[in-house]
Amino acid sequence: MNHTTTVTAGSLKVPDATLHYEVRGQGPLVVLIGAPMHAAHFAPLADLLAADHTLLTTDPRGVNRSSLDDPDQDSTPEMRADDLSRILTHLDAGPAAVFGSSGGAVTALAFALAHPEQVHTVIAHEAPLNCLLDDREERDAAIEDIIATYASGDVPGAWGKFFANANITMPEFEESAGAPPEAPAEPDPQEIADERFWFIHEMRATARWQPDIAALRAGPTRIVVGVGDDSAGEFCDRTSIALAAALGTEPTAFPGGHIAFADDPEGFVPRLREVLNGN
Repeated sequence: MNHTTTVTAGSLKVPDATLHYEVRGQGPLVVLIGAPMHAAHFAPLADLLAADHTLLTTDPRGVNRSSLDDPDQDSTPEMRADDLSRILTHLDAGPAAVFGSSGGAVTALAFALAHPEQVHTVIAHEAPLNCLLDDREERDAAIEDIIATYASGDVPGAWGKFFANANITMPEFEESAGAPPEAPAEPDPQEIADERFWFIHEMRATARWQPDIAALRAGPTRIVVGVGDDSAGEFCDRTSIALAAALGTEPTAFPGGHIAFADDPEGFVPRLREVLNGN
C-alpha cells in the first residue's frame, strides 16, 4: 500500500548551519527526530501518521542536507535541541509531541529541558545514555575506543566494536569476520560523510550527555521512556530501564527493536498512536 503524502521541504539558516526540515499532513503536531538518522529514515512512519497529524521531520545538524558552516564542529544534544526550537519558531508551530529515537531521544530530552514551552510530550525511544549505568566509566572508555578506531581508518573494526558495545548481534561486523561482505564498489559519498560525522563529531557528546533528572521530573513535559520488545539485554534496553527508574516511571514497550520505526513502520505506528494519545 502506498502511504506517501504531500511533503513540503524547507531550509532554515541559523548562525552556524543551514537546517533541512520537512512537513506533511494535518492535525496535532508530532516531531520525529533521530541522530544520526535523518528525515528520510522517518518518512514511511511520517506518511502513516499524516492522515491525522502534522509531521515535522529534520536532518540533524551536520547530517545529509543540514550543512554546517564549519564541517569539523561537534554536534551536542543542546545544539540539536536549539535547532529544533528555531525550526518550530520559524514555522510558528507547537507545542509539539516529540518522538526521538536513539540519539534523537537524547535530543528530545535536551529539548524538553531547554524549551518546555514548545513540547508537551517527549517519547524517548531507546536513548543511549552512559551516565545512567553502573558501568558508565567502562562505557565511556568504550566510546572513546570506538571513535579512535574509526579515526584510525579501521571502519569495519569501529562498527564491530560499536555493535559489541551495544550488545547487538551483527555477524557481518564481528571483528573476526573482517570487512562486511558485498561492500558496495562505489560507496555513496554522502553516506560516508554522515558516517564520519556521527563517529567523529556526534557520538561522544550524545552518549556522554547527562540529563537533569530533577528538572525533567519537575517540568511540565510528559516524558515517556520507550524500549523495544526485541531489545532485551541490549545496551539501550539497559539505559532505558535506568532512565525510567530515575524518572520514577516504567518503560513503555514498543514492538520490534532499536530501529523498528524504520524497519517496520506499519507494525510500529499503532503503538505510537496509542502512546501519543496517552495510553
